[in-house]
Amino acid sequence: MKEFKEGYIHSIETMGLVDGPNIRVVIFMQGCLLRCSFCHNPDTWRVGINKKMSSKEIVDIVRKYRPYIELGGGVTFSGGEPLLQSEFLLDMLKLCKKAGIHTCIDTSGTGYDINYLDQILKYTDLVILDIKSIDEKSYKKITGKSMDMFNLFTERLIKNNNKIWLRQVIIPSINDTEEYILNLKEYIKKFNNVEKIELLPYHNMGIEKYNKLKIKYKLDGINQMDKEKCKKLEELLKK
Repeated sequence: MKEFKEGYIHSIETMGLVDGPNIRVVIFMQGCLLRCSFCHNPDTWRVGINKKMSSKEIVDIVRKYRPYIELGGGVTFSGGEPLLQSEFLLDMLKLCKKAGIHTCIDTSGTGYDINYLDQILKYTDLVILDIKSIDEKSYKKITGKSMDMFNLFTERLIKNNNKIWLRQVIIPSINDTEEYILNLKEYIKKFNNVEKIELLPYHNMGIEKYNKLKIKYKLDGINQMDKEKCKKLEELLKK
């Protein structure tokens, strides 16, 4: 009898509409090594808390929603950072593919166990890659970590030729300039098989979570990103 892997789950959304194509079951996994200044889910940071579940339990839940997700939808593993629980994630991906379910991971490309990375990409139909920044100095300032893991992940991602959606949060006074967008445009030329590029306007709706957890909010005082300006920057990126 197969021994199913276990891991920690923050929450499950059963009718997700923005985390991949069409309707999706979104599995928010617990734990993240980054401390992004704009993160609106600090409650997902800590490892080893919230509900412990087996890969079979998760995929059984996904199966219940097949009538909704089978027409171009599927399951998305998000977080937190899904790669932080690499072995658990791989087991779920394998079970999903065996069941004919479209798989997606929404990731910062960090926190992984290198021994599982290529297998994870093999069983992933779509990677939503969250770009935090494109140079070492600003990346470290935004996330608290170096770009080393991210850079290695992008190398493996390109090598495995996965379908990719690219996303970047745009923050006033930090990366909302035309100069940054043009540099970003040049940077993402290295990726192949990109199906979609999105610029996401920064919002501060997670502040109450920081207050509740007694964590200092790093972007306190910075206004939310103007959505119209963000759209114009996205148009510039896609020209």
